[in-house]
Amino acid sequence: MKSNNRRTFLKNSLLGTMGAVVAGNVCAQKSTPKDAEGPFYPITPQKDKDADLTKVAGKVGTAKGTIIEIHGQVLDTNLNPIEDATIDLWQANSFGKYHHPHDSSDAPVDEHFQSWAIIQSGKEGRFRFKTIMPGAYPYQVEPENQRTPHIHIKIGKHGYEPVLTQMYFPDQEQNKTDGLYQRKTVEQQAMMTAKNTEKPNNFRYNIFLEKL
Repeated sequence: MKSNNRRTFLKNSLLGTMGAVVAGNVCAQKSTPKDAEGPFYPITPQKDKDADLTKVAGKVGTAKGTIIEIHGQVLDTNLNPIEDATIDLWQANSFGKYHHPHDSSDAPVDEHFQSWAIIQSGKEGRFRFKTIMPGAYPYQVEPENQRTPHIHIKIGKHGYEPVLTQMYFPDQEQNKTDGLYQRKTVEQQAMMTAKNTEKPNNFRYNIFLEKL
């Protein structure tokens, strides 16, 4: 991505001006279901935590894997948009490896993948970020099974109950066997699974917070 295009993308991500977002086909009377944080929340300091995870500032190259874009809104349970909510997200790279010193798997680290972002919801609670489809990886205790592709997300704003969750993807074969995903009800799975859009590799995902 050329530098001018990258700056334009990041500006639009922060301002939340790119595209209209609809509340979605989920039950808005409940907050987004919570899920496990997992063992690999980032602990290595990094300056680049912007909305484009496919590039790392100061490095030439693009992350390996399928590039995807995710957009949505942060809303309260009455469907009122929440501006300036903090969205803290992290994920495995396309090989299923976390950029974390305690991930001891043999999968390679992708030095061109940002792996971690902290962004804010903008006007009308909108947000957008660009990343790669996370790779599946084996359970530590059940290596024959794999964790389905997912992105970890923490969302919070003063005056609202914070949510720590995992965003899943539709049409993933591992969804059928993933232990955490299968423990959820059908309604919870629907709220935690991003929706396909008309554009390829483009997903919509809305987040609901409850007022304190």
